[in-house]
Amino acid sequence: MANAPVETKVTAATAAAYLASTGLLASLTAVQDNSSLVGWMPGALAPFVLSLVPTAITFIASWGAKHSPRAPLTPPPTA
Repeated sequence: MANAPVETKVTAATAAAYLASTGLLASLTAVQDNSSLVGWMPGALAPFVLSLVPTAITFIASWGAKHSPRAPLTPPPTA
């Protein structure tokens, strides 16, 4: 199992999580002087709400990625 290739869904989810997190952090850094984007949220709630953005993008990317076909673990029983 350690030498198994990385499945397409895992690669897509990893890339999406990285890009979404980087994009979200870059956006927040660019508008750090303008807190109106997240100012409507209570301070304790903001990190949890903001973490949903990369989570949603990761879910969509992994849901849309094709599944890598695998060979069956055990041969089917013969009658």
